[in-house]
Amino acid sequence: MKKAEGLRDDVNAFLGRETTFEGKLDFKGAVRIDGHFKGEIRTSDLLIVGEGARIEGDVEVGMAVIQGEVLGNIRANQKVDLRSSGRVIGDICTPCLVVEEGALFEGNCRMREGAQVLELEGGEGG
Repeated sequence: MKKAEGLRDDVNAFLGRETTFEGKLDFKGAVRIDGHFKGEIRTSDLLIVGEGARIEGDVEVGMAVIQGEVLGNIRANQKVDLRSSGRVIGDICTPCLVVEEGALFEGNCRMREGAQVLELEGGEGG
């Protein structure tokens, strides 16, 4: 799962921009959502929320890359990567959280034991 850029070559399933889906999604492998999903998502693998996508509901994954909007709680066993275009309105529970400049996160974050703190190279604090 090293390549988390959201390339379709690595994705097992895809929900396109003009698609709306409501329900429960359980999957293995990488899934990319670019449309509107309302419900519950569960996997031990990778979820990519594309730019312009909207998820309303709770998400429980191995790893999440958020470029769109998530309105709900996220629990990730490995990592949450909140990109500059990403928005999360809800709580995040993960051992590793990466937030790019420009991203919006409104909620609480809980990092479990063994959590990683990643320091950015070449950036100035403040």
